[in-house]
Amino acid sequence: MSSDADQIGNLSPTACDLDKTCKNIKFDQIIENSYDSIFVTDKLGNVLLANATTARLLNVKLDKLIGSNVKDLVHEGIYHRSTALEAATKRSVVTGLVKTAQGLILMSTSMPLIGEDGEVAMVITNTREKDLVEKYIAALEEERAKSDRYKTAVEYLSDIDADSKLPTFESPVMCKTMSTVAIIAKVDSTVLLSGETGSGKEVVARFIHRKSPRNQELFIPINCAAIPRELLEAEFFGYVRGAFTGANPRGKPGIFEIASNGTLFLDELGELPLSIQSKLLRVLETGEVQRLGDTAIHKTNVRLIAATNKDLKKMVSDKLFREDLYYRLNVIPIHLPPLRERPEDIIALAQKFLDEYNRKYALKKTFSATTLQTFLNYSWPGNVRELRNVVERLTITSVDDELVFELDPFTGNRNSESKEVSSPVINNYSGCLKDVLKTVEREYINKVLDECHGRVGEAAQRLGIHRTLLYRKIYQASCKTWIAK
Repeated sequence: MSSDADQIGNLSPTACDLDKTCKNIKFDQIIENSYDSIFVTDKLGNVLLANATTARLLNVKLDKLIGSNVKDLVHEGIYHRSTALEAATKRSVVTGLVKTAQGLILMSTSMPLIGEDGEVAMVITNTREKDLVEKYIAALEEERAKSDRYKTAVEYLSDIDADSKLPTFESPVMCKTMSTVAIIAKVDSTVLLSGETGSGKEVVARFIHRKSPRNQELFIPINCAAIPRELLEAEFFGYVRGAFTGANPRGKPGIFEIASNGTLFLDELGELPLSIQSKLLRVLETGEVQRLGDTAIHKTNVRLIAATNKDLKKMVSDKLFREDLYYRLNVIPIHLPPLRERPEDIIALAQKFLDEYNRKYALKKTFSATTLQTFLNYSWPGNVRELRNVVERLTITSVDDELVFELDPFTGNRNSESKEVSSPVINNYSGCLKDVLKTVEREYINKVLDECHGRVGEAAQRLGIHRTLLYRKIYQASCKTWIAK
């Protein structure tokens, strides 16, 4: 058999160096450099070994500590109990809090070592300051809570296509509105969006979040009208285990906790019952949330954007909405006009939606100039949402690549009474030169739009004008034609 020297000689240089290093390290060096207090006693409580951390925590010199008895240390008031003695007596691990003469609270764990004779040979005690342990536990709890928060957030997040959720606008009124929105996005003030159903309130809310300092955090959209009234409080503020029958056994954070540090969008705010309104007001004023069935208070830091299609001020007068909550929400009011009041946006939005569906379904559908004019003649009571639905329906159901829109968007039959705009008859001009020039301009714009298959951007490039100007000229031409009819 080879000798130990031969075995060491066969080791690789790295392993050999490691072996030498380990031999050079003394046991007392390991003990002395431990961050935790290490404290070894025999079964009678005589101190056999202790490190400098133990002496520091107990405020006793190390040479006095070693050789002393823990009963004497307790009697002298150096600390108020000995888990080492308790472990030796119980012959099992003992963990407990120990208070020192200086007022330090220590977390102490003592483990008895049983010898071959079945008796306690010695007790090893590890100690660390209680505050450090609690901070560590709190950090773990915070990470667990954060994990639960993000898992729950998935339930509320809708399918987001970042590009399709960006606002599209060409009208002067929306340009002015979005300029204001871009400014207020940079601050944390509460925003109250008002406007008819389908006017794009959520799109604007997402834009505010995207342009805000919170854009790396969550955006949580909640439709208040879609949550059953009996579940509103649990959804808003969360609950603990056993709060009510059918509750999640682990409890659940509410949307205010989930959206903390991010943006919470509450749509259809006017549907909230008065009982929830009072609790919502408290959360907004204090930034504190209390889960159902819980006594603990959770802090939340949410940027709130609220939206409604109702007249909240009238609801306040009718005692259907809290006045204090109304003024708390109405910090920065933003009104979104209906689509019929910003016709320049109709063509821009229609083209955007068509491009989306063409990409989605691998199609090459286009709008004719007549269809674009008919879009402008329609009042769009369902606003942007209706326009999107109509474009999707036309894209999917149309056999031809060129889409035809009837003034009744819910029928599949072509309407013979639709207000189509015909091009003026050539060589039949009348009136002053200014009127004739406008007529020729309108005729040429329609011709270019037809040749470009309704693509406004391409037509504007051929005409040598900005597309915004082209939108306005299309709208003006549509208005004049309609008035003439």
